Amino acid sequence: MSRDEQLKQRWDKVVTILSNQFAEGDLLDLDAIIYLIGVQELGKVHQTFKKDEKLNLMHIAICRLLEPYGYYEFDYVDKEGWPHYNVKEALPPLKAGEQSVLMKEAIVNYFLEREVID
Repeated sequence: MSRDEQLKQRWDKVVTILSNQFAEGDLLDLDAIIYLIGVQELGKVHQTFKKDEKLNLMHIAICRLLEPYGYYEFDYVDKEGWPHYNVKEALPPLKAGEQSVLMKEAIVNYFLEREVID
């Protein structure tokens, strides 16, 4: 099986699991999954968030997801419990499709690490 096929199968598995758990089977998109990862990383799963907080949650998720690729490094958790990251290396210019593939790969790796999927 090619790397692309394996990524697609694993991505579909992540989408199915999260959609069943959080969206009553409606398929979640990439942004929704990034948001859920941000909530998971913050650890405040039963809290309601304002719009700007939702954007910050997505930022946390993106930093956490791209940390293993060397783009970000964890710095500290502030007094409200929000994690902060430093930019280690600027992301290279990517086309929209390339960005999507990178994020899907990072998300799949995130759930592989947590043994949600295999």
